[in-house]
Amino acid sequence: MQRLGLQRIFTVVAGLWVGGFMTVGYLVTPILFSALGDRQVAGIVAGNIFRAEAYLSIALSLTLMIAASFLVAKGAHSFRAIRWILLVILACAIGAGLVLIPWMSSLRDQANFVGISVMASSSAGLFSRLHGISSGLFMIQSLLGIALLWKVAKSNG
Repeated sequence: MQRLGLQRIFTVVAGLWVGGFMTVGYLVTPILFSALGDRQVAGIVAGNIFRAEAYLSIALSLTLMIAASFLVAKGAHSFRAIRWILLVILACAIGAGLVLIPWMSSLRDQANFVGISVMASSSAGLFSRLHGISSGLFMIQSLLGIALLWKVAKSNG
């Protein structure tokens, strides 16, 4: 009974988490850029949201990895593959949240310090590359989130 309850909690937490970061990436962010007239302000707000999302993803992927390990120990062997998915999601979140987003924020802050937008600065090319890498990591995280939910649903069935 304890295993079944943990699997249900795992499923709910994973579903809410993946749904949340998908909403942020594919609904909230485009709305920010279309609703706010200033792309720089929209970028700052989006960057703050993505930073919070990355930190939450780090915490939840670690927590779910611990729960998956407990479930594997209790005989739910389908959660072995789920741990690998969570590990790659964790790596993406660490790369984005602890490396790319702070680096992009630093470039934006340096440009703002001299009174220009980052895209008008000499760091525009670097910022664009970092943004592209960050977007790619988010896309990988999104696809893995779908795979995670698919595997969890299959393991509960």
